[in-house]
Amino acid sequence: MAARPPGGGDTDEPEAIEFGIAALDARIDEAEVSFPATAAELRDALGDQSIPYDAHGRSLTVSDALDRVPQREFENETALLNALYPVFDEARREERGVIASLRDALPF
Repeated sequence: MAARPPGGGDTDEPEAIEFGIAALDARIDEAEVSFPATAAELRDALGDQSIPYDAHGRSLTVSDALDRVPQREFENETALLNALYPVFDEARREERGVIASLRDALPF
């Protein structure tokens, strides 16, 4: 998941804002996590890092996200991302509220 910010800057190409699985993927690459990995190993490598789950910057820590999935071992990065995707999606949907949902339903 990623969203582009509105234009108005001097650059020709706006930077993408990474959130959710895309942001987590980048953090995994930076931490050089090797797989297979356990939830404990992932907490050691990434645990307190906040991962934004929407374009507004709301976030979850990796530890909190791992606490919400039943798996304790991940064979590869894809398995980890697939397990955590619903966690970030649910957090995003919970934060939305009625006004945001109505605003998204309107055509303007």
